Amino acid sequence: MKALVVRKEGDEKPVAAVEDISEDMLPEAEVTVAVDYSTVNYKDGLCIGPGGGLVRKYPHIPGIDFAGTVEASSDERYKPGDKVVLTGWRVGEAHWGGYSQKANVRADWLVPLPEGLDTRQAMAVGTAGLTAMLAVMALEDQGMEKNHGPVLVTGAAGGVGSVATAILANLGYEVAAVTGRPEQADYLKSLGASRIVAREELTDVTRRPLESEEWAGCVDAVAGAMLGRVLKQMKYGTSVAAIGLAGGAAIEGALITPFILRGVNLLGIDSVMQPYENRLRAWHRIASDLPMDKLEAMVQPATLADLPALGKDILKGQVKGRVVVDVNA
Repeated sequence: MKALVVRKEGDEKPVAAVEDISEDMLPEAEVTVAVDYSTVNYKDGLCIGPGGGLVRKYPHIPGIDFAGTVEASSDERYKPGDKVVLTGWRVGEAHWGGYSQKANVRADWLVPLPEGLDTRQAMAVGTAGLTAMLAVMALEDQGMEKNHGPVLVTGAAGGVGSVATAILANLGYEVAAVTGRPEQADYLKSLGASRIVAREELTDVTRRPLESEEWAGCVDAVAGAMLGRVLKQMKYGTSVAAIGLAGGAAIEGALITPFILRGVNLLGIDSVMQPYENRLRAWHRIASDLPMDKLEAMVQPATLADLPALGKDILKGQVKGRVVVDVNA
């Protein structure tokens, strides 16, 4: 079978290449999945790239998520022919991942694919889309409603931001999408954004501890200085779902504002080790609440052979929307 294998010899830099490998090389696990599609996420770029980053043991097969068909299973929950999706659990980092025509994984890591989604659509959503839905669910669980005002999405042109924008708009929220690339305005509006906010508007330094209340909720994929600025603009009693650290891990601001004076909630969203019930609920919400026509507009198709170059591009911030990798092409 074919797989993208990353190898590293001694002190040399890791090298990624498509190889023919034996199924016997796969790690032992309860379920064998014939993989249809995987995706390209930021962590995949780190695994593929010459820096190595997340990988501790070589050879390695990246791909932090995949969707496919169960081929064999020793767990009674899954039968041959079942359609499944896998995200998280350090697959593609500590365990061989989705850039292979077959994968062996633990049954606990899988989720049955909901009706209404095929395997390609599932990977058009992927880990980024699952994270976006978990963020929306967390905001709604904290009381966010459509009549409370605009919801901000930072890093809106990226994988998580694109799906969050489409989900929120489809649910009827007014979405303000933040991007540092003006040429992405039409793309974001096609996903349902009603307002485009330039990145510079939220990264200018200001000494004011609080600003005018503007946002009824926020899905933040950037953090850093931008998150510090956004927190000052949140309406009373609202929440920010923080899902990424592209802008850095430090937040500028005082504890008393806005957390005490405005009662703002900062919610951390991690899709890696979500309980089964949360993952299943999120995938069913995706099947019902994410418009598939808008999902298709986000998709950039790719093959295993494209991955070395795409791994570099995503680290440079040059990938728009969702890259869906057909591992059998």
